[in-house]
Amino acid sequence: MDRKTFEGVLIVGAGLAGLSAALSAAEAGRKVLVLSAAPLGEGCSSSWAQGGMAAALSSDDDPALHAKDTIAAGAGLVDAMMAKLLAAEGPAAVRRLAALGAPFDRDGEGRFVQSLEAAHSRPRVVRVGGDGAGRAIMLAVIATARAHPDIEIVEGVEVRALLQDASGRVRGALAERAGVLSEIVAPATILATGGLGGLYAVTTNPPEVRGQGIALASIVGATIGDPEFVQFHPTAIDIARDPAPLATEALRGEGAVLIDSAGEPFMNRYDPRGDLAPRDVVARGIHRQLAEGQGAFLDARKVIGAHFPTEFPAVFAACLSAGIDPRVSPIPVAPAAHYYMGGIVTDAQGRTNLPGLYAAGECASTGVHGANRLASNSLLEAAVFGARAGAAAADETDPKTSPLNADALPHLSNEALQALRHAMSRDAGVVRNEAGLAGLLAEIDNLRRLHGHAPELTAADLIVSAALERRESRGGHFREDYPDAALVVRTFVTSARPAVSALSIAAE
Repeated sequence: MDRKTFEGVLIVGAGLAGLSAALSAAEAGRKVLVLSAAPLGEGCSSSWAQGGMAAALSSDDDPALHAKDTIAAGAGLVDAMMAKLLAAEGPAAVRRLAALGAPFDRDGEGRFVQSLEAAHSRPRVVRVGGDGAGRAIMLAVIATARAHPDIEIVEGVEVRALLQDASGRVRGALAERAGVLSEIVAPATILATGGLGGLYAVTTNPPEVRGQGIALASIVGATIGDPEFVQFHPTAIDIARDPAPLATEALRGEGAVLIDSAGEPFMNRYDPRGDLAPRDVVARGIHRQLAEGQGAFLDARKVIGAHFPTEFPAVFAACLSAGIDPRVSPIPVAPAAHYYMGGIVTDAQGRTNLPGLYAAGECASTGVHGANRLASNSLLEAAVFGARAGAAAADETDPKTSPLNADALPHLSNEALQALRHAMSRDAGVVRNEAGLAGLLAEIDNLRRLHGHAPELTAADLIVSAALERRESRGGHFREDYPDAALVVRTFVTSARPAVSALSIAAE
């Protein structure tokens, strides 16, 4: 097999976290090689993010308030130190992206326009054209990365395994391009592969995002944190499309109201905070409405109305494509897998428990999200911790060790993937119970017997095994057989084989 030695930082994934890491490492004087499975700007959730980035930029806000809101939203499991670091570095991250060309909305005096989203105590979400932040930010970052002389970007590359030497140090990746496998050996490897929404039949994520990086890391012995916590966005546009288009939370921040089939508001029946309750609460409210046949619609006719085409063009276009005019009709909505709070455990510099391996973005578990991510903290985390990981990885020196041979993990057939996705939505979705989770584990085991240890099955196993063990309800994890909160602890899983081999729920 062809082996290539790269004397720099190897980055797997080219969303906001991966490219932020690349720019940071290059600014530190290192050569950077970025591997992307899809063309830049495609196949990553960063480009699809609508709401924007949360940061304490206004005179009546403060990073301490932002950190406080982040900790409260995380339902007891947030690492307070990491939340404070994220909030403190948030304003500089936004300004850095603006300097790269991200066209954040400004007022007449040049100040950032900031909107209110659920569970924030202040309007602090910076946006682009109402609902186009992710794409606009990525265009600016992609252009900067492409122009940097020390950053090489190779598209159409799938990583099939991580390489390790005899001591367990990660030494790079086994990559496939155009059907050809090759080993890329490097002093430091950063995984920035995104989340795992594509494991669910109803998701707002690109279909390519299926937890592959998390699974690859777990298989070689990286510790995975909080794998049971999946955030379901409450207001995906319910038009039977895969992936489901998103009706950004900013709509409710502007005053849009959730109504039932009779046109009556319903969220106050489930929570006194109404339409701006935390996402997990709203998702369960909508889930119940739909389960009981009462319908769920987002009514923005009064607060947005005729301004939809200019203020929320992405939502407007998605609705029109399904024959819905949100200026005159409520938008049908349903919960959809949206963001992963779990991931590869890292420190503040993106380091994992394995020497030579870093992680950043949605595939990482920094501890800032706890059991329930605060709205619009995801792009911020990618920018802040991506840059930190890149700077730290740039300091790695080449250990001059040789990697052991690694086998490429098998692909999962499309038929098997679709079966897995529907089973995950059914039994590991918004509402869970012991019988459903236990049956789902048996289905995953059967798929593994038939199709081998595909990364998607390892990622699903991590979620379901931890969800079965957590006999309580907290944040994005709701057990109808254990509806009360009980365990103020985080979950950590360490596995050195393609299945969960050790599960511990340990105090933070």
